[in-house]
Order: sequence, then structure tokens, then C-alpha cells
Amino acid sequence: MHPQFVAQCIASANSANAQGQYSAAIGWCQKAIRHVPKLPEAWYNLGVAYRGLGQNEQAVGALKQSATLVRDNADAQNSIGYQLLELGALPDAERCLRRALSLAPRYAFAHSNLGMLQEKMGRLGEAEASFRTAIEIQPDLAPVYLNLSAVLNRQKKYVLAEAAATRAIELDASSSEAWNNLGGAYSGQNRFALAEAAARKSLEIDPKSVETWRNLGESLLDQDKHREAIDCFLESLRLDPQGGRVLKGGGLSDPHGERVLGGLLRARMQICDWGGFDEALGVVVQQVADGRNVISPFSLLALSDDATLHRKAAARYVQDEQSGASDLGALVKQPRHDKVRIGYYSADFHNHATMYLMAELFEQHDKSRFELIGFSFGPDIQDEMRGRASAAFGRFIDVRDRSDQEVAQLSRDLGIDIAVDLKGYTKDSRPGIFAYRAAPIQANYLGYPGTMAADFMDYIIADRVLVPETSQSLYTEKIVYLPNSYQVNDAQREISAREFTRTELGLPDRGFVFACFNNNYKITPSVFAAWMRILKQVQGAVLWLFEANSDVVANLRKEAAGHGVDAERLVFARRLPLAEHLSRIRNADLFLDTLPYNAHTTASDALWAGLPVLTCCGQSFAARVAASLLNAIGLPELVTDSPRDYEKIAVELANAPERLQLIREKLARNRLTTPLFDACLFARHIEAAYLLMYKRWLDELSTDHIYVGQEARSAG
Repeated sequence: MHPQFVAQCIASANSANAQGQYSAAIGWCQKAIRHVPKLPEAWYNLGVAYRGLGQNEQAVGALKQSATLVRDNADAQNSIGYQLLELGALPDAERCLRRALSLAPRYAFAHSNLGMLQEKMGRLGEAEASFRTAIEIQPDLAPVYLNLSAVLNRQKKYVLAEAAATRAIELDASSSEAWNNLGGAYSGQNRFALAEAAARKSLEIDPKSVETWRNLGESLLDQDKHREAIDCFLESLRLDPQGGRVLKGGGLSDPHGERVLGGLLRARMQICDWGGFDEALGVVVQQVADGRNVISPFSLLALSDDATLHRKAAARYVQDEQSGASDLGALVKQPRHDKVRIGYYSADFHNHATMYLMAELFEQHDKSRFELIGFSFGPDIQDEMRGRASAAFGRFIDVRDRSDQEVAQLSRDLGIDIAVDLKGYTKDSRPGIFAYRAAPIQANYLGYPGTMAADFMDYIIADRVLVPETSQSLYTEKIVYLPNSYQVNDAQREISAREFTRTELGLPDRGFVFACFNNNYKITPSVFAAWMRILKQVQGAVLWLFEANSDVVANLRKEAAGHGVDAERLVFARRLPLAEHLSRIRNADLFLDTLPYNAHTTASDALWAGLPVLTCCGQSFAARVAASLLNAIGLPELVTDSPRDYEKIAVELANAPERLQLIREKLARNRLTTPLFDACLFARHIEAAYLLMYKRWLDELSTDHIYVGQEARSAG
């Protein structure tokens, strides 16, 4: 056949592909190949056409055939590598891109494409290096700065990501993705107002970006602009191109991943806006069960008491959010240290609930046997708790500006034996540090009440109430069973000498005061309905709640009226310094717990202040914490096993003041004589656990459940 005809076939195939006429392009390519079987342009266009039709296997085959025919052409190898990258044929794509670079080492676009491939494979450090090489060769490529900012954000290198995104915008201010990446960099630095502004600029350019509307919602939520955040999540749902079914009454599409509906639920729970709650929760539960990443694991804890579901949500989250973290390679076994090196990792080394619990543990650790190193990736707030915590460590290192990989490498360099993650999947967590294997032994403790479902987390520290032996299969970690309660407590928590009157707190002079100072997002419609039934049965009683925002007050009072309860029987307490809060809550008579997310620090605060806590014990970790605390302080009679019993006992105690008084007297006796507030005893128990973990590792035994006996005794 005349060469001119073959050239015409290729030109027609090119044109058809450009216009999306893929079937026609295939026909032209096949004609050319029949006449010239080893024509690389025909095979390349055939691959592009198959890709356009979604026939990926055929596309990969055609592109690989093209690659073998142009081995010595760098441009062709780069183009084919990019197509294979888009198809997800990553090993084949990498071979082509590396071939292109072997032919043309200064080929900026091939370095950039290789960086995109490495990022997709989770090799973030390599990806960053490839993008920087491309920039060094050709410094004016806006898309490369865009990709660099994305990979830096993923590595938590937010200051560098900000610089890269800013440069991308200088080169191309019309890039909505660059503005979105800049917003991500600001969010990572807790500069939420700037993150909001960047997201809004991105939406000016591309108002239909599902991702950016979600990111704007998150930045607004971080500023407690809950109603605006809700509107953003709703817009993201409305625009979701893969949204299938519509939720009745709410007009919400069912998102394909990206946790938009989960974000919406979280925003609404913050203000107790329960419109469409049951239906939205039903969709979330079904999607999690189907393996979809629709909600953050932490948010789900407050919505469902199903530990199996919690594990599924965590497993999908870690699969999507964490890289393979293979860059550092396997740990090299280190010799036994004179002191076991314990690393504590947190963003909360300041006046925060976690430190209110843990500060005394750091001080009580046996420094003759343990070397403590603190890794802080939270704000540098020079307050009381940061001072106490940092002074208790042998070394206290601010790692805010280091990537997950860099923190893991630092941990290895320092010879950490046991890395204790105090964050899990809570706000500002850094699970990527542990995905890189910061230490040979890694434990999940205190901050996240559930399984992390990650193969890099070896143990979860708990107790027999929290995780019965029959529930061990619901956790990917091995369980470390401490005696008494898993929760450490600081017995140095000061209770202010200030005495609050009922009048100044907005409470009635007479009548029973039920209270719950849990975060408002823990209040579910079913819990609130139970409280309203209790109030109806206790004449003159009020319910005293924590007020996180003014919307909570309006919404809960409206809900109370809907239940036939006078809205004025709800009294709200704003945030106070901890010492004053502990003093004021003594004006309450009984703390009513929430389910499925119990009171944790708020329960121990109440007990420390002498306020009895009534709980309903659920199935999951988060739903059993208050039961753990009450057992440790010798008040099992305040643990119920059903919502019905919970309501019954609440009413009985309110109507039998002498019975409640006996409980209060028992609490006063037990407060300093039972294990719950004995930090020194707790230190001996958790140290025994650390030594058992360490011995198993030294003996080259696999991880297994660990039971710490009662043989540890409080020293002094």
C-alpha cells in the first residue's frame, strides 16, 4: 500500500482521538497496522483509542507494543509512559519513563511524569525529588510546581507546600488546583482563615469542583463556622458527578468517596442539627459496610456502636490516606539499651484533655529504667501542660515542620524501642509516622478509642472492660490488658477554691440537676430523647449541658419543645478554665453519659470533682470507657447495660436523694483509695506492659495479647 495512505490513516486516527471518536480511531489504526504491522504511531493511537473506550487491557497491550518499537526515542517513551501511568499500568509506565530519561537525562517532562508515578505508588520522597529535578531543569513549569505542592502537602511539609503552590499561582493564576493546594498547605499550618480564602479563590475559577467545596467546608468547620460549612458540604454533594441515589427530603446525592456526606454529618452533629439524621446515617453505615471511604473513622465513633463497622472504616481510611511508606526500608534490629526508649507522639502537648490525663504519668515514669522522648507535632503553646510535659521528658522535640518520613527516620536514629501514638485518627493525627515504622514496637494509646486497623500498629492499650476477650477479633492490634482502667489520670488536677452559686450558673435554686459536659457532637437524637423522657419523670429537674456554640442552644431547645419539655429546663454552660470548671460542676447532682461515644476525660473530671456518672455500656471501645472508669473507682452500680435501665436508674436516683447521697459518699471515700486516680500505680502497670512488649521483641517472638497482672505495686 502506498505510504501516503498509511500516513493518512495515522492522521485520521489522530483527529478521531482528539474529537473523542475512539471507535473510528481504532478502525483507522487497524487499517494502518494491516499494511505496516510495526508502525509505532499506529499502535500508540490504538492504545489511546482503547483507553478512551475504557478498554484498558487492550490499551495497555497496544501501548506496550508501541514502546518496543520506539526504544530509542525519548519523546515517544515519555508519551507512552504517561499514557500507561494514566491507565494505572505503573510498572510498565516506569520502565518507559526511565528509558526516556536514560536517553535524555535532562528531559524535564519525563522527570515530572516520573514524579507523578512515584506519588501514585506512595513513594513520596522520590516523587518530590523528581519534581525538584524537573524544576531545576526548567524552572517555569507551573504544572510541576502544582504537583510538587500536592506531594509536599501529603508529606505534611506544609511550609514548603505553601511556597510551591504560591509559585504555581505566580506562573498560572488561573489554576484552581494550585489555589486548592495552597489552601491545603494553610490548613496544615492551622491557618484556617487563609485556607478559606484560598479555597474561595479556587472556586471563583472552578465553581463546580466537588473537592474544593469539601475543602472549603472543612476549613470553615475548623473555624467553628458550622452553618457555612454545612452549605459547602451540601454544594459538594449536589455537584458530585458520581452521586447516584438521592436522599429523601434532603436532596443529597450519595457521594462516591471523599467523605463529603461524613463531613456533613460531622458539621451537623457539632450544632445538634439532626435534620435527615437517620437517613444520612443509614447511607453512611451502608457505604462503610461496602468498603467506601465516606467518613473519617473518628467521626463514625460518635454515630455507631458497631465495632465491626469501626474496623472497616479505619481499614479503608488507612488504605486511602497512607502511602506504602516503603522509602525507609526495614528496621535494622538494634542492640538492647540500658533503658527502654519510649517515644510519645502527639499534637496535644499543651492545655488539652490528653495532657490533663497524662502529665503526671510522664512525671511518674521510672527514669532509671525508661528513657522518655516526646515528639510534638502540634502548636508551640507555652502553657502549664506543655511546661509539665516537656520537663518530664529526657528529650522533647518539636517536629511540626518535619515530614512523616523525617520524623520516622529521626525516631530510628534515636533508637526508639516503643513508639506510642497518642493521636490515632483524631484531629491533627500523623499516622504516616508509624506507617514508616518509627520503632520496632508501635502502640495505639488513649487518644483514639478504637482499632486503627493498620498493619503497622502492633498493640492497643486497653483493659478487660473495654475489650472483652470475645471482642479481640474486632481489633487488628494485639490487646495489652492493664488491670483496673486503661485511662491514666492526673491527681494533681487543681479544683478551684472559687465556689459557684446556682444563680450565677443559671441553675434554679431548687430542683435536681442532671448534667452532661460531653462535647455536643456526642449527643445523638436517641440519647436526647432518653434525657427528655427522664426529665418528664422528675418534677422540677433541669438538664445542664456544655455549650460549644450558640446554634447548639437554639437547636436543643427546639428539640426539647418537640418532645413536650419546657425548653427553659435546658441550661447551658460555656467553657471555663479547667480548675473553675471542676469547681462549678459540683453544683450538679448526676452526670448523664452519652452513647455510643461515652464521656472520657469529662467522666474522670466529674468523678474527680465528686460528681457521680451514670453510663450505659455499649459494644465498642468508645462506648465502654465510662464503665471502665466506674469499675476502677468501685462504682459498678452506675453502669447499666441497656438504655431502658439507664433511664430507669436516672429517674430512681433523682427521686431517691438518700440513695444518691450514699453513692456520693462512696465516691468521696473511693476517690483517693481506689486505682483510678493513682498515677504512680498506673505508671508501674504501663511500664510492666512496655517491658513485656520489649521482651517479646528481644526474644524474636511475634506480637500477642499481653495481660499485666496485679503484681505491680505503687512505689511510695
